[in-house]
Amino acid sequence: MLGAYRRGIIPFPAADEHFRTINEFRYEDQVAQGTIGLVGSGRDDPYWVAWWSPDPRPVIGVGQVHLGRNLRRQLRRGDEWTTANARFSRVAEECRAGREPRWLTDSLLRALIELHREGWAHSIEVWLDGDLIGGAMGIGIGRVISGDSLFSRHPGAAGIAVADMAARLSLAGGLLIDAQWDSPFLRSLGAAPMPRESYLPLLGLSADRIALPPQPLPARRLGAADRGTHE
Repeated sequence: MLGAYRRGIIPFPAADEHFRTINEFRYEDQVAQGTIGLVGSGRDDPYWVAWWSPDPRPVIGVGQVHLGRNLRRQLRRGDEWTTANARFSRVAEECRAGREPRWLTDSLLRALIELHREGWAHSIEVWLDGDLIGGAMGIGIGRVISGDSLFSRHPGAAGIAVADMAARLSLAGGLLIDAQWDSPFLRSLGAAPMPRESYLPLLGLSADRIALPPQPLPARRLGAADRGTHE
């Protein structure tokens, strides 16, 4: 997995036999033609895990996160706090709760937890009155975090998690968050497409682990920083 992330490749396991069969139906001709390469030995079933390298990549520069007016107003009035790497396993469980298909399978979850223990996988937690209301997680490669998933249990919590990840990544000397898959929500936060040929060299700038500042910080600081950038 770590070797794949270092090359801009992300895994999407099939949740069950049904989704494995869908992968085979969609891609077997291209696999047979060699258009799609295989990962692993020839004895492995290639359709249980699809490995993707999207082109272009939606990326968010550490100084380019945009929080809407309503969320900035919420931050000025609210008491949300954020942490980093305080509850990785819990954030991961929340990210996969109630989602179908469950791409974050048990085996992938175990691998991510192991990468977290080794200092490669990171989580951001958003707290309100002692409750975990949102979060995000991803793999840090050099100066980039590849954002795997996020969740929200409170209005705006997912946006706060992304903004906090970018702010802490900036403090650690990072450049951007790879949002992996484009969506209107990510565009609203400032994600913009980057060609794969421009993205991949960024992964080679450093092979070091990223050390995100872990301490609790008030989320209201994020609204002030964003206001200074966009207004």
